[in-house]
Amino acid sequence: MKRSVTNICFSALIGLFLAVIFYGCANNPGFSDTPEIVFAGFSADTLVQGDLNTDSLFIVLEFRDGDGDIGGGTENIIIMDNRTGDVYDFFKIPEIGDNGSQNGIEGTITIKLFTTCCIFPESIPPCFAPPDYPTNEISFDIVMIDNAGNESNIETTPSVTLLCN
Repeated sequence: MKRSVTNICFSALIGLFLAVIFYGCANNPGFSDTPEIVFAGFSADTLVQGDLNTDSLFIVLEFRDGDGDIGGGTENIIIMDNRTGDVYDFFKIPEIGDNGSQNGIEGTITIKLFTTCCIFPESIPPCFAPPDYPTNEISFDIVMIDNAGNESNIETTPSVTLLCN
């Protein structure tokens, strides 16, 4: 009987030790539960204007979220055109598995962004190619929203040259 009590105590001690190790591994790494994003780069510094996906580039973002609740659900990355203040595009982060959930997550996201039309003064229609206006500069504001509705910082990209003719 004494031996089985010893075995039970030993097993309980090992179980407690493993639970403490597991808890330490699953802890939030100290990130805020509000997502944070950082612009990491573009794949190109120019785009040829157009509609119907004439040209594209990739935007690279680094992100972190303390409770790992990003992905799935609705569109959770919003990109705005700083020339107009309008939404340029929405993107949906794929579902993150249980390994990211509640543990904190960080990584890199690459987004393919299609071109748009140049905007001209003097009521010249967009996507026209007037010789007096060969380029536009375009930059973007980007925000990420997690599943709890927490909005990240707004990250503003450098300008990209939009080739109008």
